[in-house]
Amino acid sequence: MEALIPVINKLQDVFNTIGTDSIQLPQIVVVGAQSSGKSSVLESLVGRDFLPRGLGIVTRRPLILQLVYVPKDDTTYRSAAEGTVHLEEWCKFLHTKDKIFTDFNEVRKEIEDETDRMGGTNKGICPETINLKIFSSRVVNLTLVDLPGITKVPVGDQPEDIEVQIRSLILKYISNPNSIILAVTAANTDFATSEALKLAREVDPDGRRTLAVITKLDLMDAGTDAVDVLCGRVIPVKLGIIGIVNRSQQDINDKKTIEDALKDETSFLQRKYPSLAARNGTSYLAKTLNRLLMHHIRDCLPELKTRVNVMISQFQSVMNSYGENVEDKGQTLLQIITKFASAYCSTIEGTARNIETTELCGGARICYIFHETFGRTLDHIDPLGGLTTLDILTAIRNATGPRPALFVPEVSFELLVKRQIRRLEEPSLRCVELVHEEMQRIIQHCGTEVQQEMLRFPKLHERIIDVVTQLLRRRLPPTNSMVENLVAIELSYINTKHPDFHDAAFICSNKADVFDNRKIANKKTENISNPSAQYVTNLNVADSTTEKVVNKPSSIQRLSGLNANDPNMTSGWISNFMPAGMGTKPEVNNKSESASSTPIHDKSLSPVKAVNLLPEVPTSTSRKLTPREQTDCEVIERLIRSYFLIVRKNIQDSVPKAIMHFLVNFIKDNLQSELVSHLYKHDKFTDLLQESEHIAIRRKEASDMLKALQRASQIIGEIRETHMW
Repeated sequence: MEALIPVINKLQDVFNTIGTDSIQLPQIVVVGAQSSGKSSVLESLVGRDFLPRGLGIVTRRPLILQLVYVPKDDTTYRSAAEGTVHLEEWCKFLHTKDKIFTDFNEVRKEIEDETDRMGGTNKGICPETINLKIFSSRVVNLTLVDLPGITKVPVGDQPEDIEVQIRSLILKYISNPNSIILAVTAANTDFATSEALKLAREVDPDGRRTLAVITKLDLMDAGTDAVDVLCGRVIPVKLGIIGIVNRSQQDINDKKTIEDALKDETSFLQRKYPSLAARNGTSYLAKTLNRLLMHHIRDCLPELKTRVNVMISQFQSVMNSYGENVEDKGQTLLQIITKFASAYCSTIEGTARNIETTELCGGARICYIFHETFGRTLDHIDPLGGLTTLDILTAIRNATGPRPALFVPEVSFELLVKRQIRRLEEPSLRCVELVHEEMQRIIQHCGTEVQQEMLRFPKLHERIIDVVTQLLRRRLPPTNSMVENLVAIELSYINTKHPDFHDAAFICSNKADVFDNRKIANKKTENISNPSAQYVTNLNVADSTTEKVVNKPSSIQRLSGLNANDPNMTSGWISNFMPAGMGTKPEVNNKSESASSTPIHDKSLSPVKAVNLLPEVPTSTSRKLTPREQTDCEVIERLIRSYFLIVRKNIQDSVPKAIMHFLVNFIKDNLQSELVSHLYKHDKFTDLLQESEHIAIRRKEASDMLKALQRASQIIGEIRETHMW
């Protein structure tokens, strides 16, 4: 399993430039209070003095320390070109590239300079890491992370929230579930008050990945020892508690070597803790860390391999969404234009791959406008809206001129029905406007693939929107003109011979006959005092009846064929025009008569009361109409209702067809050619295909991460099953 730690070191190298937060590599994180002896522990493991020393906070940036065991006959790491073939030990920093350090005093100075360069000289901390790799024949393979010491009170020019900053930085590293926490505590403090163990418990409550180290065993008060602590009787730690002896500051000042310090440590443990000496000390700590890290890597490796493969797939998708670097600009521009035109048309036709599920859009919304918004609005327009009985009577009188009329003048019907037909123009034009707005809205809802391209090239996106908007704007006047013409066509010729209008006219003519008979019956009482007049009246009645029988046989047949008990007689279309008193109760058309009680579906298309085109005639609103006037008004009302419903049906059918032909289908058929003619110009290629700075940065980050993940997958794939056991 010795080969596992170098594998993790390789992975660490791969991800150093882009960060290892997402990959969560196994590593040992050193945590401890300020001046608890963390640096001395690391130097003892390396066997060299290479870390900065001083008062207060010294470690101000995370130091990723990779210890690589290199035997003298190694050919993997030793290189003649670098001059490391005969070196016993050497160091490399990531930020200095291939520079070789053989003097550990220079290593210390480089750490100090790099810390000041990124973190400043005000004793503040910096989250950017320093990566140091030490190759030596006297170390075991390890990967450790040295973090700033835990402090409580800011000193000197340190920021006020220094405690919060350090705590957040430590939690960032030890929260990695694949890290081993090396909690360092000085022996001359109460073990129960250890800040390092407290932080470790927060992220590792079961203690499965926490190893405690007790430093400065030689500085405990006389008469006390650390037996209970080292045996786990005070606070148990599952991975164990190891005690070591550090060099004192006087030893450091006296240039005492680490080799001599390790010998003194062994003598101290044999003398003070003879029964525990074999399981304590720096040498045992190094071996334990090496063993724990190898087993931990072995346990984490399958999950790590799976995570790498999943992330490769994710970042590959991200890269695909950002697209490749543009080489052939003309081809790329044509592809984007074609994609956009295809996505736009697919959204209208409902064949897009990514169908919206939260709201109607595209062709579905256009269909909704046609059949729900526009259709219901027309259905709620009352055929007689804005017309009163006195308006109708006034129109009849004005159409007769100076002579009283025997029949209802046809001019009054045409005048009034045209006035009502004009009311259909406004909602029809509003329907055009709503479809135009939806066609404009589709630009922003035409597929995720196109949206990514639009985000990538913002100037091209802006020009595409401009071209489509201009095309839609040019098609709006012809469409409005056609809709206006549809209404004008209906106004230009009132076809009283329309098949659906014939029955209404027939019933109205029979109603006039009934009125004449009713009038004759009313005259009978007047003729009682004048026998000659009564005789003339009766004669006229007989003649009139005879003439009707001779001249209107079809009318008699039709009337005789009507059954008063037939439900179609009272509820069918004809019954809407039956006059009162003909043996049936008139039914009103549900669509027209319910206008006042049913709310309009689309308030923006609500019918407006038509403007009265007739001159105001001063009449007494309290005057009671004569039977003849009442009958004439009812005849006109029924004729207007019948013909208005015919025209409304025509408009409801023809307006959507006109909009589809002049606006929707025209845009679909000409969109791509319009975009090509306006955008495909060689002198505009560079400007249009200028990438967004944000997208360019994100693509580079994704590309670097994808390359690192692919390299990591290759490194993990080189591990054989035999290496893990």
